[in-house]
Amino acid sequence: MEKMKVLSMTVFGAEEKCASCIHLPSARETMEWLDAAISRKFPEVSLKIEYVDIDMPGEDELHVRLAESIRDDEYFYPLVLLNDEIVAEGNPNLKDIFAKIEKWNENNPVSE
Repeated sequence: MEKMKVLSMTVFGAEEKCASCIHLPSARETMEWLDAAISRKFPEVSLKIEYVDIDMPGEDELHVRLAESIRDDEYFYPLVLLNDEIVAEGNPNLKDIFAKIEKWNENNPVSE
């Protein structure tokens, strides 16, 4: 059985789109699109995906802090994290996200 690398992706968003994002997909739609694109490009990576609503971020300290920062207009949403590192905000650039995953992939070989 082949071992898979596990990559954590967290997408922050809100049910209501921001005023400047009306023409863009919702944060949930962006998360689904990223999931599909990453899974196709990196079949050897198992994505652990989490959606965080900025109005109800839960108990996790990082989620609470970033949700507050988004509400305070320090970041645009959707805000995308890979392994708790911010990699995109607003309208995510797939090429940039792929580059981050490729770098992560190189630095995290699967151990037998």
